[in-house]
Amino acid sequence: MVKAAAATKEKDPVNFVHQNAILCETITKEQRHQKLYTNYSVNPFKKIHVITGKPNSRHDTEEGEEDVHFKNVIKRANQEPVKKYVYPQTEAQEVGWITKPLIDSDRSDRRLNFYRQNTPITKYMDAAWRVKEQTENMN
Repeated sequence: MVKAAAATKEKDPVNFVHQNAILCETITKEQRHQKLYTNYSVNPFKKIHVITGKPNSRHDTEEGEEDVHFKNVIKRANQEPVKKYVYPQTEAQEVGWITKPLIDSDRSDRRLNFYRQNTPITKYMDAAWRVKEQTENMN
């Protein structure tokens, strides 16, 4: 029994042809899905730390041309999400996304505007509360 178990534990010798075939297949799969990216730009979400140059350096004091694309990317990164996107990107952005009222405000429409109305009883109680507050403040 022990000799049979020891015989099955022996490993087969490494087949270099199979190992090479596996490596070639892996490389072809990687190359098939590889995307060559050559358009490099600055990450707009990373803070840029600008260090001032030396005052007498010719290289630092020369004015260069502006990169319009870079300026647009930085400007867009600093905008609010409502100005960047048409729809909210997260669930948290849905709260307060539409800030424009759904209907125009009409102050004469009594269905939506509930003004404070004074009756003789409310006028009397307002005066009574004012007198009570004044007498309490005097003491």
